[in-house]
Amino acid sequence: MLDYCIRAAGPDDIDGARAVMLDTVYRDFHTGYVPRWHGDIIDPAAAYLAPARHTLLVALDPADGTVVATGALDSRGPVHPPNPRDLAERYPSGETAQLRRVYVRSAHRRRGLARHLVADLLAFAAADGGYRAVYLHTDPAVPGAEAFWRLLGKVVHDERDDPDGEHGGHSGHGGIVHFELGMER
Repeated sequence: MLDYCIRAAGPDDIDGARAVMLDTVYRDFHTGYVPRWHGDIIDPAAAYLAPARHTLLVALDPADGTVVATGALDSRGPVHPPNPRDLAERYPSGETAQLRRVYVRSAHRRRGLARHLVADLLAFAAADGGYRAVYLHTDPAVPGAEAFWRLLGKVVHDERDDPDGEHGGHSGHGGIVHFELGMER
């Protein structure tokens, strides 16, 4: 991994982090900005910098110092709906660290940035002391996303296996895959 600087975001990083996040939802997810899913993207400082148990990490390009990757964690568990009820009960808010916005600009992928961001987020969750689980979900229609998370965590629910199609409410791509990751201790 070249000489990227990975650190907790500060106020000066917010615009760059927001740009990475918005570019990802438009270019990679092809959903664009959807307020009910992406509200934290508009004000990442309120979502991740202000709450004590939340964090936003950024990776900076060694050439020019711009934000090229993000990773966030908050204490909100999955909500039902659109998530399956059993997941909302298994991963309650306050006790669950949810990984969010682990995004890397395409020109900087395959360099270990996402893996490094996730390791730092897991260490943050463990250091907090109040989280009992780390949860995330991903859209398997995004190239590489499902395979990446399968290397790091265990699948706890795959909406593509729901016989009645009840839980496809996130993306319209036919189901979200939900994961649990182990915390670094």
